Amino acid sequence: MKLINKNKIRALIADDEPNQLELIAYNLVSAGFEVLKARNGEEALEIANEYFPDIIILDWMMPYISGVEVCRKLRGKNITKHIPIIMLSARGEEGDRTLGLDTGADDYITKPFSPKELISRIKAVLRRSRPAMVMEMIEYGDLEINTAKKTVHRRGIEISLGPKEFSILLMFIERPGQVFNRAQILDRVWGHGTEVADRTVDAHFSRLRKALNKSGNGEHLPELFRTVSGHGYSLK
Repeated sequence: MKLINKNKIRALIADDEPNQLELIAYNLVSAGFEVLKARNGEEALEIANEYFPDIIILDWMMPYISGVEVCRKLRGKNITKHIPIIMLSARGEEGDRTLGLDTGADDYITKPFSPKELISRIKAVLRRSRPAMVMEMIEYGDLEINTAKKTVHRRGIEISLGPKEFSILLMFIERPGQVFNRAQILDRVWGHGTEVADRTVDAHFSRLRKALNKSGNGEHLPELFRTVSGHGYSLK
């Protein structure tokens, strides 16, 4: 498994039909996505828990563990419960669609479908659940973030952030209140498998907090983050 380029959206595709899997993967790569592939439910769970994808495209009928059960298991764990999931199925009955959505899927697409439709539906789901991945302007409290220009303003004053600090901020903006530990920050910002010391993560996070909390005239603004002892950090 290759290291992940975090400038791209990380998509996990789980489908036991090789031709379907490769077709979806080809079209997502062509659209600028970073793609991980699983050929059954067990493999999908392993990859999701190790690589923490930005979105999962999950086939309903797979060997060992069905897509519905995979979805249920992902929704039952804190580290994966917020990952958006699109369910794929040849079963177009209303009851099946309802079951898929009730299990925790964010969208349900009936086969056959066009790659263009799938990409549009992925972007629509990400706009709702992961706005920092696809939206150019984000407002959170007194923060204004331009994801295209990589700029941040607080109370109208521009804040100078390095690339890592900016990526860390986006990670927390997407999940206000969720606690992230060092390992999760490392995986999402530096990329899975990267050898970085804990103190490096702490140093970047400390610089981010200081930059956000200092006003243009040198006064300290209200703290945006909280430290959860023994667990990590979260955005208030």
